[in-house]
Amino acid sequence: MKKQIKTTEAIFPMPVLLISTFNDDGTVDVMNAAWGTMLDRDAVALNLTETHKTVQNIKKRGGFVIHIADAAHVVEADYFGVVSGNKEPDKLSKSGLTFVKSDLVDAPVINELPIAMECEFVEYQNDATGLGVIGKVLRTSVEEDKLRDGKVDIDALEAISFDPYTHGYYKVGGRVGNAFSDGLKLK
Repeated sequence: MKKQIKTTEAIFPMPVLLISTFNDDGTVDVMNAAWGTMLDRDAVALNLTETHKTVQNIKKRGGFVIHIADAAHVVEADYFGVVSGNKEPDKLSKSGLTFVKSDLVDAPVINELPIAMECEFVEYQNDATGLGVIGKVLRTSVEEDKLRDGKVDIDALEAISFDPYTHGYYKVGGRVGNAFSDGLKLK
């Protein structure tokens, strides 16, 4: 029997996305965002308010990079979520991580994180049902040691997810089935 609980961000686990942008002075801002998803094969949505320094930077610069946070960088990922770019202008240097400038968009690619999706800003939706930042993915790159047969190896990636009920981070891994196949057994 199910028991009713307080509703919070009830769809979980949530991805831990690290969004990187450049500030006006060229320093790097990174924010931890759990409310993001794919809209299409080459389009993303980040449900973020305009008060975030990262959103202000995205709108000014026209680009951003989404990184998938991994277990090896959970401390840095959490730091990017608990410290505001409005109060700490150079969060990346305090984290000890490094970057290179994307050659596609005006945004930094963090070297130590295993996946980077370089995105062009498309629009900001702020009405009652708006999604926030909408971006077009121009390129996705993955560290070679996280690939198997040209595809992302989820176990090797050790991506982390966020549990809003306990405020915990959990490692994603352990394949349990085959999409678009296992269900055919019930046909």
